[in-house]
Amino acid sequence: MSPANISRRTLLSGLAATSAVVATGAALPAEAAAAGECRAAAKTGPVTVAYIEVNDHSMLSAGKYKLANGGAQVIDVAVIFAANINYNTTTKKAYLFFNPQVTNVLNNVATQVRPLQQKGIKVLLSILGNHQGAGFANFPTKAAAEAFAQELADAVNRYGLDGIDFDDEYVEYGNNGTGQPNANSFIWLVQALRAKLPNKLITLYDIGPASDRLVSGDQSIRETFNYAWNPYYGTWGVPSGPSSKSKLSPAAISYTATSQSTAVSLAQRTVSEGYGVFLTYNLTESNTATYLSAITQKLYGSNTVYTP
Repeated sequence: MSPANISRRTLLSGLAATSAVVATGAALPAEAAAAGECRAAAKTGPVTVAYIEVNDHSMLSAGKYKLANGGAQVIDVAVIFAANINYNTTTKKAYLFFNPQVTNVLNNVATQVRPLQQKGIKVLLSILGNHQGAGFANFPTKAAAEAFAQELADAVNRYGLDGIDFDDEYVEYGNNGTGQPNANSFIWLVQALRAKLPNKLITLYDIGPASDRLVSGDQSIRETFNYAWNPYYGTWGVPSGPSSKSKLSPAAISYTATSQSTAVSLAQRTVSEGYGVFLTYNLTESNTATYLSAITQKLYGSNTVYTP
């Protein structure tokens, strides 16, 4: 299948190899306010989001692009892709799992995350299925969903991150005797997480059974999300989620799989139709200023400058 009809094609390797890791000695949230933080230059236009596959690439790439006019950062939100929701077959509970590459980012937030935050870039942790049957949509009880929400909140607070992104892919619901998606599970999870993280970002990668279950009876979590985006790169599709266009990205592009002409067209449509978010995926260490300049001309009326 072509990138226009699929979402992420790179399955993370080795995610189920070891047990969950939450390392000690990580930088604490208070350190994000340390002396020397830079004041972010302001810009007008959509919020630009970049997912970074940390198995292969550095989070620091998100901070290397500025607008030629005014010097604002091009990337507003950088997403660590990805931690996992795993399943313990003994306790029959879902748990938060960090593979070695994610662990490395979190253990080194002082050098891999804080520099981005000091530039005004929000850093989120994406949570992804891991073929084990545990997903956002099949918590059997409200208590089980709340327990996982606590693990997510603890990670955000411990490492001084700016929020959580939900990506309901690669779960394989039913594996290991797990249940099938139910109507209330994701609602319980997101409501609990919002209560624990009232001032952080919670975002939705609009894919999978969870994204089809944002409303149940008189309960809705659509407006609980700060942002939601289309998961299919190289395409346009208005995602489920908040009602405000300012919080949605119908456009989705991959730096390595979407042509510049398509990316430019999607950027222009984002502005023309009044949407407030522009989603990008797979930012690498390569200098993509030329590609980005074509996009930022449409989004912000400025070329992009790359600083190694």
